[in-house]
Amino acid sequence: MKLDLLHTLNAERAARRAVVIVTDTEAGSQRLVKAADIAADPLAEVLDKRVRMAKSGMEETAQGRVFLTVHVPSPQLVITGAVHISQTLAPLGQMLNYAVTIIDPRTAFATPERFPGINVIAEWPDVALPPLHVDRYTAFVALTHDPKVDDPALLHALSRDCFYIGALGSRKTHGRRLERLKAQGVPDTALARIHAPIGLDIGAVSPAEIAVAIMAEITLRLRMKQDKAEAA
Repeated sequence: MKLDLLHTLNAERAARRAVVIVTDTEAGSQRLVKAADIAADPLAEVLDKRVRMAKSGMEETAQGRVFLTVHVPSPQLVITGAVHISQTLAPLGQMLNYAVTIIDPRTAFATPERFPGINVIAEWPDVALPPLHVDRYTAFVALTHDPKVDDPALLHALSRDCFYIGALGSRKTHGRRLERLKAQGVPDTALARIHAPIGLDIGAVSPAEIAVAIMAEITLRLRMKQDKAEAA
């Protein structure tokens, strides 16, 4: 790999931005495509597919056979609420290779004993969230049912480019939540990003089933094209 490509690759990876190295298998030439440039690239469709799947591989294209080396940041799952749903959701996230963090200022709930092997931060969101570098490869889930915890956390998530934001609660509860967030200046376009009621509608009843529904919806948003995910 040429030195300039390597420098650019390292810079994009350090900034947690997806990047693809396109290698022409016949000519041996290489070029780098940044995530922001994929839509305008001649190989946009296959590049988009490979980035969404976070999978390198060979592709037959109109430009010939190419090998796409995909570099995608590891996703993270940030959960506010050390609740029963979180006790299933957090290990599920880890099984799917997410870096999982649970935030809850209630020290009686946010304990290592209840969440073994999980990064648990017993702090308020305004203290806990900034160091986590929430970004477009973050799935954010609000589960406390307490506006003092969930609302500031959602404000933080909405100010970032998270690929998924979900909040627990009925439609009535979410309606009140939207009113509170709107009163703090959040525009309707941003509020529409919140998935609520949270999770795919699979008839989930128990906390564990709700966790499965949430993780399924997160996976849908991560892996499918946006238009297809919204239609699902």
